[in-house]
Amino acid sequence: MFCVYVIKSAKSNQLYFGSTNDPRRRFAEHNSGLSGHTKKHMPYKLIYYEAYGSEEDARTRELNLNLRANAFNQLKRRIVASLKAN
Repeated sequence: MFCVYVIKSAKSNQLYFGSTNDPRRRFAEHNSGLSGHTKKHMPYKLIYYEAYGSEEDARTRELNLNLRANAFNQLKRRIVASLKAN
């Protein structure tokens, strides 16, 4: 199983998304400072994820979220309550 996930910084409310084949390990890496891109905004909360059967599908979705603002904005509209939650 491969996942695309969205995490939210408790410190700055910044959103970050990525993909992984091991969501628990990756989330732990974000919260322990092992990820350079997210280190300065720790700690994080997992607010959303999508599961895929293939790595290619997960990477394509992550790429779409990165490159297409409309795709990310549509996702944010679907998870409004999750984004507001502490």
